[in-house]
Amino acid sequence: MVKKRFSWAVLLSSLVLGTTGIPAEAGDGVVQADHSSSTSDIILTSCSDDDCVSCVDDGCTDGCCSSDVFKNCEKPFLPEIDPITFENCVWKGRVGASIRYRYLHENNRLRPGGPGLSSYDQWRFNPFAEVTWNESVTGYVEAIDATTFGEELPILAIDENRADLLQYYVDVKVAELENGDVHARYGRQMLNYGDQHVMSPLAWGNTFRNFEGFKAYYKGKDWDIDAFAVQPVNGAARGVVVNTKSFDTPDQSEWVSGVYATYRGLEQGTLDLFWIWDIENEPVANRQDGDRHTFGARYYGTKAVKGTGDEVERTWGYDVQGAIQIGNDDFTGGPGTGPNLNVYSGFFNALLSHTWNKVDMKPQVFALYYLGTGDQDPTDTNNNTYFSLYPLGHAYWGILDNLGGQNMVDYSVGAKVNPKEKLTLMSQWHWFDQHRSQDFIYNIAGAPLGTPAATQDSHIGNELDLVATYKVNSNLTLESGYSWFWYGNAVQQGGLNRGDATQFYFLANYSF
Repeated sequence: MVKKRFSWAVLLSSLVLGTTGIPAEAGDGVVQADHSSSTSDIILTSCSDDDCVSCVDDGCTDGCCSSDVFKNCEKPFLPEIDPITFENCVWKGRVGASIRYRYLHENNRLRPGGPGLSSYDQWRFNPFAEVTWNESVTGYVEAIDATTFGEELPILAIDENRADLLQYYVDVKVAELENGDVHARYGRQMLNYGDQHVMSPLAWGNTFRNFEGFKAYYKGKDWDIDAFAVQPVNGAARGVVVNTKSFDTPDQSEWVSGVYATYRGLEQGTLDLFWIWDIENEPVANRQDGDRHTFGARYYGTKAVKGTGDEVERTWGYDVQGAIQIGNDDFTGGPGTGPNLNVYSGFFNALLSHTWNKVDMKPQVFALYYLGTGDQDPTDTNNNTYFSLYPLGHAYWGILDNLGGQNMVDYSVGAKVNPKEKLTLMSQWHWFDQHRSQDFIYNIAGAPLGTPAATQDSHIGNELDLVATYKVNSNLTLESGYSWFWYGNAVQQGGLNRGDATQFYFLANYSF
């Protein structure tokens, strides 16, 4: 049965992409492709002799004009659909939805219930509605029905959430200032900060990540400032048990508060400054509990290299961010079971890319370095393991989703090309080490694994990712990827013995 479903998914991706012969990809945060439409791409099109203005070169072939001088010869096989909208002098609104199918075939991941082989299918449906009164008050509601089936290993908390409300909030414009507006929002919502290094909606997961509470924000000419106080809701957030068949409720023991500010007034680049305060009042074994303050900054932008005629020939991209984390913690997991530990930790991330804009396929190369600190001495009163908050690790630390950002160093290089305007191919290589061999290896969910020892090797392993994205039209995107993970001595010596890991996936996302 596993073999049959695997073959079907591969066949489906091949049939959809027909003339390219390359598996597809669908946009959950791994590759940012140029999705502008191409008038010369006739994949998934249909036309007849009546569509031709006139015929030369012996007329039309296979129902389509043989010469590109004719008009109206590329009617989309799949029509593009916009959200349903309405507007008058007082009210405006929109209604839409997205549906995603995904097939995964994985082996020997560092996941709960593993190691092992599992092939499974996932569906996710998200209808939404939004209405705004007088450009001042907005109500938004979005539902979710996410299911997983056919699995050999137990499903994860991010795999299933049936018939629930993903977002619902009221947003009110409370002030109009000279250079911007101030809004207040209350309800269930998603947060996205630090290019998803700090907080992410986790669109890659089948259930998203959401929070419930308050947010106030200012959007101005040079400054954007968000302030929030929220509680985690669904199973994609750490330490929360999702109610897959009943209404989700926020985690009453935890608050996530903070301020995230963006300044665009610099001559070159953009600067972000942030403070996140995470309080967990219910101890969880071997997880962050207590309270931590994360103070950080991010500087990012692009630098164009121009040639003759002031035309941009190449583009440098850069993104540097980091944070320190202080506070107190009881990492041993229960009142009275261990000392109150002082937290001193942090992370640093640097990304550099270079794109050749005028070369065929617009090739890009990039390099990434990431460090999330680990704890060198588990017997002292300090805890130096960085709690990586709520990121999208899938976008940065390998698409196989083996590792979180705690006690981890990632050296990575990659490349990206666009053989067609709608098609993006990406490859990336990772070298993963522990920052401190005395600390655990932490998986993508932040769970500590293995038996650390000061004498063991710190090399976790290497990963190679291959990803393809095809933008059929503004509604439909396809994605496929394959990953190999070769485990290092830190895994084998730490009691996590297993064969090397692999993963294949195919997904299709349709939204309007």
